[in-house]
Amino acid sequence: MTARFSRVLLAALLLVIAIVAAVPVFDQLERYEKVVDQGPSPQARANPYLAAQTFLRQRGIAVDAVQNLSTLAPIEQQPQTLMLLDSRENMTPAEVQRLLTWTRNGGRLVFVAEQLWDEKLGRSGDPLLDQLQIRQFMTRDLRAQERQRELGQTKQMIPLTAPAIDAPKTPWPELTRLYVQNENDPAYMSFDPAFHLDDPQDKAQSWANSADATHMLQIVYGKGLITVLTDADLWKAPAIGKYDNAWLLWYLSQDSHVTQLLRTDHDTLFDLLWKHFPQALLALGLCMGAGLWHAGMRCGPLQPQASRARRQLSEHLRASADFILRRKGQQALLRALQQDVLRRARQRHPGFEALVVAEQWQALARLTRQPTTRISQALRPRRQERLSSSEFTRQVAYLQTLRNAL
Repeated sequence: MTARFSRVLLAALLLVIAIVAAVPVFDQLERYEKVVDQGPSPQARANPYLAAQTFLRQRGIAVDAVQNLSTLAPIEQQPQTLMLLDSRENMTPAEVQRLLTWTRNGGRLVFVAEQLWDEKLGRSGDPLLDQLQIRQFMTRDLRAQERQRELGQTKQMIPLTAPAIDAPKTPWPELTRLYVQNENDPAYMSFDPAFHLDDPQDKAQSWANSADATHMLQIVYGKGLITVLTDADLWKAPAIGKYDNAWLLWYLSQDSHVTQLLRTDHDTLFDLLWKHFPQALLALGLCMGAGLWHAGMRCGPLQPQASRARRQLSEHLRASADFILRRKGQQALLRALQQDVLRRARQRHPGFEALVVAEQWQALARLTRQPTTRISQALRPRRQERLSSSEFTRQVAYLQTLRNAL
């Protein structure tokens, strides 16, 4: 009990000493906070319009994100706004007609123009643009056409003596301006100035322009409303926080339920495998390449395959003997024949293995009726020297004679 109390007391003493020694160290510590930017979250990287959806939900607007047009929300319950913000290249004509019918019955459709107008073909290839007869051009092409038109007009005009008065410059010409009713100042948005929308049939009731191009058109379509945009990058992070980009998103979505269609097609099997199993596909490709390389490798001219009808037992035996002769030499073949002769002699003469060598040769002479001298010459171990072809043949023939006599 005394030893246990001593250990407890020693441990308590060491703990007190450690606490007293750590007090000056704790006095020197300083607490501070540091913010580490780890970049966008996985959800933001997967969905470029996550900030736009969050902004609308904060304004009390319900937002759904879908990946196909399998179902369209009914319009009878509450106003619906459908935003096509992603690629639509795989949309079928039936889907386009169903979408326009839904809009004619009171839906709001907002979509991005994807294709440029082709003068030679007389269409753009975008089914929605062609159906609405809206055309999209590059702004630089419009500038080139305007310069040519101005040059042509200048040649026909008579020069004036009075100096020309410079027109007032438009502030922020690269930004798109939208004038709203009952507002004196326009809203400014950062659409891509490289594209321009043209309405040759004058169907649009409102629009938004930059200094050189039109970037938004609104068309009343039956009971619904169609809004055509040149691009939707202004609603991606971080562009949505600039100028009045977020306000435009709210303006087009107010008092309705918003559905954002981010994709209109699905990944193929190969795309899904490459997305989730790239290492397995790479290993499979390497194995297939190695297999094709091995199958196509050729070390010399191909020899015709011999017919199975010509392969006889004697040929197999001769081939086996040639192989042993090449690999082990003449002595291996001779020793095999000698052991075969002695094995048969033991079967014919009981106790043959107990006899001395001279008596064994005499017993073989009686059994085979061959002279002892030739038997001793055939069975005597030979030096490791190469025999001539004739001598080797005679030796083999005589050993075969002895074996056949037994």
